[in-house]
Amino acid sequence: MAPGNALTPQLIALCPGNVVRRYGFQLPAHAESVCRARQLTGDRLATWEVDEETRETAVLVVSELVTNAVVHAAGDHVICEIRQSNGKLRIAVEDQGYGPTGPQLHRTVEGESEGEGGRGLFLVDSICSGWGTHDTSGYGPGRVVWAELSHGAEQSC
Repeated sequence: MAPGNALTPQLIALCPGNVVRRYGFQLPAHAESVCRARQLTGDRLATWEVDEETRETAVLVVSELVTNAVVHAAGDHVICEIRQSNGKLRIAVEDQGYGPTGPQLHRTVEGESEGEGGRGLFLVDSICSGWGTHDTSGYGPGRVVWAELSHGAEQSC
């Protein structure tokens, strides 16, 4: 069985020889933390020798998810985890509080101005192979929003 935790549930059943890389960090729930999250993500993925296009996409996804956690959730910190395994890169961001409905894609009516915000999850939805959300499994208020990117050569058992 693949390792997992409350932040990132089991992704795949591991095949012999598969490498799973995990990296996590916690930042204050402040707007300034978004820049730091992008930097930490880009640096770690470069260390893992992830291709530049995937790195740039992952940094964008981290930026959107951390921004949403800071802007829309109560709490004093956010946790981000990046997991690379079997040709997939999974990004999970956990906050400490949420509204009754959680993250949603909001469509605008034609001709309606949405201003600066409101498009982040549409962007994540369009560039990721999948995304979703779940509660923090009963150990406190909060929500995890995850997104997954495919990259590199897929391995099979």
